[in-house]
Amino acid sequence: MTISEPGGPEVLGWGEVPDPVCGPGEVLVDVVAAAVNRADLLQRQGHYPPPPGASEVLGLECSGVISEVGEGVTGWSVGDEVCALLAGGGYAERVAVPAGQLLPRPAGVELATAAALPEVVCTVWSNVFMLAGLRAGEVFLVHGGGSGIGTMAVQLAARAGARVATTAGSAAKLAFCRELGAEITVNYRDEDFVQVVKDATDGHGADVVLDIMGAAYLARNVDVLATGGRLVGIGMQGGTKAELDLGKLMRKRASVAATTLRSRPPTGPGGKAEIVAAVRHDVWPDVERGVVRPVVDRRLPMSRAADAHALVEASDHIGKVLLVNG
Repeated sequence: MTISEPGGPEVLGWGEVPDPVCGPGEVLVDVVAAAVNRADLLQRQGHYPPPPGASEVLGLECSGVISEVGEGVTGWSVGDEVCALLAGGGYAERVAVPAGQLLPRPAGVELATAAALPEVVCTVWSNVFMLAGLRAGEVFLVHGGGSGIGTMAVQLAARAGARVATTAGSAAKLAFCRELGAEITVNYRDEDFVQVVKDATDGHGADVVLDIMGAAYLARNVDVLATGGRLVGIGMQGGTKAELDLGKLMRKRASVAATTLRSRPPTGPGGKAEIVAAVRHDVWPDVERGVVRPVVDRRLPMSRAADAHALVEASDHIGKVLLVNG
């Protein structure tokens, strides 16, 4: 899938590109499905270029079958069914993947559906648990509970024994979040999440906040933090620059962090392989048991990527939208 020029969904189209090369430490995956992420929309618009050396093709996660194993790769074989975290290249028929970014298709999850897992699970696990250290009994707030990130964050936080709060823009999305384990739900169109969360927690607030909005929510996210609270920003849908009240943050002994997954190195401390290994150890068993599940709104043919982007842009979905080959 190529981009003719930065712009709306209509700039997406099929095009011939050179076959990816399987380098040392990599495998080639024949792509069965790829998932659409907000970052794909930003890249299409010209606002989020891939990191140096990454494919210019859209797509940050996929599922498929290994067709070639590169030099030095152990533990994987041709024919293995996998899903993968990518720096790019998922909207294609084949993609080269560093072996450390592969996950086995979870037992009980159909192969195409597995494409909905790698990016959201790795994002939530690395930020909410590895960085913010969410613990049982704490209050967790995630914005955009009906999104791919949101539906996974609600499940993983509830699984960990946290009290889960979430925002969303419709009654249907909030009802779905409650089915996944959210206890406190806020319709951001007509409710103030700070007030609702504080009322529901007897003034305590949120111990951990996972935010996709950025600047537009910064001040209120600090307001909702509990003493010792941790705010982690992973998105910029509401802008990149805002004023931060350091005095309020200091009085709460709270912290603000911001991360991105795509630009992390494949290996080394804090790299993608480290996160993928943690997910495989700590989350994958519960995915296979059905305790945590991928949430897929719909599947579209890869050739209809423009329609998928329009759908995600309008937020007319719950969970993930998949693009399927064949």
